[in-house]
Amino acid sequence: MNTPTAKTLQLSQSAVLSTNKVIRNTYSLLSLTLLFSAMTAGASMALNLPHPGILLTLVGYFGLLFLTTKFRDSAIGLGFVFGLTGFMGYTLGPILNSYLAMNNGGQIVMTAMGATGAIFLGLSMYALTTRKDFSFMGGFLMVGIVVAFLAGLGALFFEMPGLSLAVSAMFVLLMAGLILYETSNIIHGGETNYIMATVTLYVAIFNLFTSLLHLLGFMNNSE
Repeated sequence: MNTPTAKTLQLSQSAVLSTNKVIRNTYSLLSLTLLFSAMTAGASMALNLPHPGILLTLVGYFGLLFLTTKFRDSAIGLGFVFGLTGFMGYTLGPILNSYLAMNNGGQIVMTAMGATGAIFLGLSMYALTTRKDFSFMGGFLMVGIVVAFLAGLGALFFEMPGLSLAVSAMFVLLMAGLILYETSNIIHGGETNYIMATVTLYVAIFNLFTSLLHLLGFMNNSE
């Protein structure tokens, strides 16, 4: 005979197993998408492909993001995840080539890459080990990302390098917050779809890396 206490325990164990499955699937898929993105970035660099431009980049990104979200509960969604991350890797290739052409360009890229990895691993481990709930950051992050995105577009179209640097600094902080928020969201059951969790974490890593590149590249030119 199942008592209320036994039923509660079963539900709790079921929730823990479900959460662990989402965490495992998310980090497995994230590893694969990062590898695939690195491959497409490397191919883009080797072929010296031109950057598609801001408009095509935005159309490709938001279009593939929409399709990924729409099919997040089916196997087709996995294909769109790789399509999205592969496309973002392709857009990253020309950016990396431009930095590698600078003095100390290789050092800048490696420093940005190392810092991105350290920040992601550090924040992820903190959220996973402390199991703190960072859901309160959701509204702030959403507003902050929209404001930073619009400011970034303004800096690009009106050629305002000072604003562009400020936006990169904002994105470093916002993406760090997004990593904490999404990891906490997975742990506490707020995000149960590993495809969407992967996309969120990938976008955070991508923007964190490119923002650090911009800041480090500016500091290198200022020396």
